Amino acid sequence: MMRFDTRDKKPKLYNIAILTALTVLLTVIMMLLKISSFPVYSLLTAVYLLTVMYMLMKAFIGQLQYNPYSYNSIYYIGFFLFVLVQLFILIGIFISWSKDPDAYPLIMIIHVFLGSAKNYMLITAPLLLLFAILLCISNVFLIRNEGFSFTNMLAFILAILLVCGEIFLYLFDFYVSGSLWDIIVHELVTNTFAAVYLYFECMLLGAVTVLAIVSHYEPEYNKDFMIVLGCGLRKDGTPLPLLKGRIDRALEFYQKQKKETGKELTFVCSGGQGSDEVISEGRSIGNYLREQGIPEERILLEEQSVNTFENMKYSKEKIMEKNPEGKIAFSTTAYHVFRSGLYARRNKMRAVGIAAKTKWYFWPNASVREFVGLLTAHKVKQAVALISMVVIYIVLTFIVYTG
Repeated sequence: MMRFDTRDKKPKLYNIAILTALTVLLTVIMMLLKISSFPVYSLLTAVYLLTVMYMLMKAFIGQLQYNPYSYNSIYYIGFFLFVLVQLFILIGIFISWSKDPDAYPLIMIIHVFLGSAKNYMLITAPLLLLFAILLCISNVFLIRNEGFSFTNMLAFILAILLVCGEIFLYLFDFYVSGSLWDIIVHELVTNTFAAVYLYFECMLLGAVTVLAIVSHYEPEYNKDFMIVLGCGLRKDGTPLPLLKGRIDRALEFYQKQKKETGKELTFVCSGGQGSDEVISEGRSIGNYLREQGIPEERILLEEQSVNTFENMKYSKEKIMEKNPEGKIAFSTTAYHVFRSGLYARRNKMRAVGIAAKTKWYFWPNASVREFVGLLTAHKVKQAVALISMVVIYIVLTFIVYTG
């Protein structure tokens, strides 16, 4: 089984840029040599796509082994799914060519790349429609149980945008006529829109995939510390069901580790006192652990934090005082694992998460929250990636219609 947090260096993807440049160069050389065989160019394209898929999957696995709570993981798996679909499209075109070679001129290969964003949108439309429906249903339950807020409306807003984007592409790209320039302008608008939609779709599907992976991960039983992240308390200072689930999950891991390896760990009970709480969340967690038979020397209280980032920051300080080399895990609600791990790494703390069970309607909204978080992080990197994609589709449009 693959293990998180086992690499010291994060993977790089410069090799994809090098591969792309070499593939373009080879294509130009083949054209100069007047090689016009459709199967040859199809084979070259297939090899390119397969190699890119391998590089993306290798980078994705490497990122999980280095730091699973990174937005890079979302990038890698999101675009892997896109390339996979393009490979299947190419295989379908090649099968059709074998039945009727005259119907598929060589420029069809360029059409494969030019239409890749639009084709991906149309092929994944049923999946996105289903996802949009689930987002709306989950939002109804979420608002009914957790109350109305802008954050709890994010999934509903995204569902509308997903459906409207698909409808726009279908209606706008359904038919076009006029002069060559009219057609070029139409294709530029369509392909630019599809490129932007593709980018966000890859990020969304990547976020859903990564959240599912990190929330089902079970760390190795070699931990020295277990951070339990606080949340709401009852009026009497006892844990609400959500927090109780986090503590019980931490206890379950503690018992399994002790049984399998004989190694005990220390609980770091993390959470300050809210204005409506009679005691701190950290102290409430500690009280619950004592009731379950955990000895006092196995409990550390962190009572300063007011959010997840501070949970990790102040918990790290407690851990460094006890054992700077200790191996760390944290327990939180399933949909909260990725974001918690992200904040742990921002505090330069290598920790892996375990997930307590949570109600199903939290999941879609959690995926959307990580998706939005991704969009607000690394703005320069994202701008470069998005603009590069748009430029590529614009260039391909001019090549096809003016070449």
